[in-house]
Amino acid sequence: MAFLVHQPETPPDPQDLLIYDGECRLCVAAKEGLERHGEHKRVRFIAYNSAEAASILGEGYQPGRPEVAFLVESNGGIQRGLDAFLPLLPGLPWGRIILKLWRIRFLRPLGYAAYRFIANNRYRWFGAVRQD
Repeated sequence: MAFLVHQPETPPDPQDLLIYDGECRLCVAAKEGLERHGEHKRVRFIAYNSAEAASILGEGYQPGRPEVAFLVESNGGIQRGLDAFLPLLPGLPWGRIILKLWRIRFLRPLGYAAYRFIANNRYRWFGAVRQD
């Protein structure tokens, strides 16, 4: 079919790091879901608001709430936003189906738009993690 795009499904390396917004309820819930479904063995999770995340991201780090999640690959590459989560999908329920749908070219812009929309509204809809 002409509208399919081949994209290799490379699982994350055990040394990959997912830097997530540790103050966002939705982000923390997503991290916990990934941990529950075994992806924690393939990636290490780091809260964005940590000194380690600031050190790893270097000049790309800006204090405050991050706009997106980051997947720092063992080869030095950094994926942002929705692209940070795509390698983690095979370990989730429905993840492989979502990846198959992702290969349909016209669905990609919708996926990116949905990620941006949710990311921009996550505190309004889901709130912040309570800091004790």
